[in-house]
Amino acid sequence: MVLQSFVREREMAAVFPALFMITVLVLEAAVVVGGFPAALQLERRVPLATHELELSRLRERDRVRHGRLLQSSGGVVDFPVQGTYDPFLVGLYYTKIQLGSPPRDFYVQIDTGSDVLWIGCNSCNGCPQSSGLQIQLNLYDPGSSSTASLVSCSDQRCSAGVQSSDSGCSGQSNQCSYTFQYGDGSGTSGYYASDLLHLDTILEGSMTTKSTAPIMFGCSMLQTGDLTKSDRAVDGIFGFGQQSLSVISQLSSQGITPRVFSHCLIGNNGGGGILVLGEILEPNMVYTPLVPSQPHYNLDLRSISVGGQVLSIDPSVFSTSSNQGTIVDSGTTLAYLADQAYDAFVSAITNTVSQTVRPVLSKGNQCYLISSNVTDIFPQVSLNFAGGASMILNPQDYLVQQNSIGGAAVWCIGFQKIQGQGITILGDLVLKDKIFVYDLANQRIGWTNYDCSMSVNVTANVNTGRSEFVNAGQMSDGGSPQNQPRSIKALLLHMFMLAGLLFL
Repeated sequence: MVLQSFVREREMAAVFPALFMITVLVLEAAVVVGGFPAALQLERRVPLATHELELSRLRERDRVRHGRLLQSSGGVVDFPVQGTYDPFLVGLYYTKIQLGSPPRDFYVQIDTGSDVLWIGCNSCNGCPQSSGLQIQLNLYDPGSSSTASLVSCSDQRCSAGVQSSDSGCSGQSNQCSYTFQYGDGSGTSGYYASDLLHLDTILEGSMTTKSTAPIMFGCSMLQTGDLTKSDRAVDGIFGFGQQSLSVISQLSSQGITPRVFSHCLIGNNGGGGILVLGEILEPNMVYTPLVPSQPHYNLDLRSISVGGQVLSIDPSVFSTSSNQGTIVDSGTTLAYLADQAYDAFVSAITNTVSQTVRPVLSKGNQCYLISSNVTDIFPQVSLNFAGGASMILNPQDYLVQQNSIGGAAVWCIGFQKIQGQGITILGDLVLKDKIFVYDLANQRIGWTNYDCSMSVNVTANVNTGRSEFVNAGQMSDGGSPQNQPRSIKALLLHMFMLAGLLFL
C-alpha cells in the first residue's frame, strides 16, 4: 500500500448488454496495488444492468461457516466466513471479529490484497449506518474499551508502517495515522489504535479456548466515495497482506500464531467457507514460490493451457515488474488477465466450443448460449506457475452464468481484460472451491481443488508438517447473520438505481 496515492482494485465484474437483462450487484473488493503507477486506474465497483432477480436466489443464505479446526502446540485461530463470490448476491467474502473490552462484534471483508485492518470509528464522517447484507454495523469507540490505547509516532509499529507506506505521522498531534486514497476517488483516513483482538483457538484434542492478543489497527474517521454506500457495507477491511502492520504479521511476531494462513471459499449454496491462521493439510496440495520483494502475493505465472494446449503467449507478458505481474487477491470478485494474454485465452475457449454452443460477442464480452451442462462442453484451463505447479480451472472457475434466453443459459467469460495493462489478478472466481495456503514463513502459496463444505485437517506447525487434529466441522452460531433473512427490498432498490451503467 502507498499512502496518499495508491490504487486499490475493489471489483470489476462485467456488465453485459441489456439483450441478456443481466443484473450484477455492486461488489466491494479490495486489492491495493501499491507498487504500481498511478496511471493504473482500477475501479472498485461493478455497475448494474437491469434484470429481475429471482427471490429464491436473494434468500440464499451465507450459511456455511466452517472451521472448528485443529492444530499443534499453539492452536489454530479460526474465523467464521460468510458471503459469496456470486455477483448476483454478495460478491465478497467477510468475517466477524471481536475487538475491545468488553468485546464488540465487527464485520470486515477478507482481503489478501491489502495489509491493514481498519474499522469505522465513532464520529466517523461518511461511514455507512446500515448494510444491505443484513448485518449489524458497529463503530469502534476507543473510549468505551478499557484496553484501548492510541498509537503515537514514537511507537515502533508506527515507524515500521511508515517504511511500508501503511502509516504516517503528524508532528503536531504525535498521532500515528493513515490516509488511503483509492483509484476511483473514494478513500478513508484516520488514526491507529491498539486494543485486544479476541481469538477462537482450537487446541490439541479439539478443545476450543478463547484468547486475546493486542493488535494495532486503523480507526477510520473519514470515508468518501463508494465506501459511504450501504448496499454492501461492512464495518471495515481485514487486510491479510504480509507487510508488518497486517494482523497475521503482528500475531506471528508475538509468537501467537505461525506465519501461515489458509482459506477455502465455498462457491455455491450461499457461500461461506473456512479461514484459519494455520496451514490446511491436504495430500494433493501443490506449491509455487512467491515472487520476492513484492508488496502483494505475486506469483510467477509462466503459461496458460486450454484443453491441454499451451497458448502462444510470450512468457514476458506474465513477468513481474513495477506495472505488471500476477496477484492473488481475495478482495476481487472476478479475475483479470494481462491485456496481451486475454484475446488468445478467449479465442482458444471459443474455438474449442464453437461447434457445440452459440458464441455471442457483445461490447467486448464473450458469451455463449448453452442448452446443456457446461462441464460437458467447456475445456479445463491450466494456469502454469514456476516450480511446475499448475492451477486447474474447471469451466465454473472462468465462466459466469447469466440469465436464460429461449431456454438456453447464457454463460460469459468471467475473466476480464484491463485495457493496456499487464496485470493478472486471481480473484474469488478462481479462488473459490479450492484450498489456498499462504505460507509466509517459507514464502510460497499452495492450492488444490476442494469441496470447501467438507472438513479439513489443519496444523499450526508448518516447519515439521505435523498435524495432531482432524475433522474440522461446521461452526454453530445462533446469532450469526446466516440465520437472518436478507433484505430483498434494499437489494432491488439498489439494482434499479444503478441499472444501465456500463463496465469500463
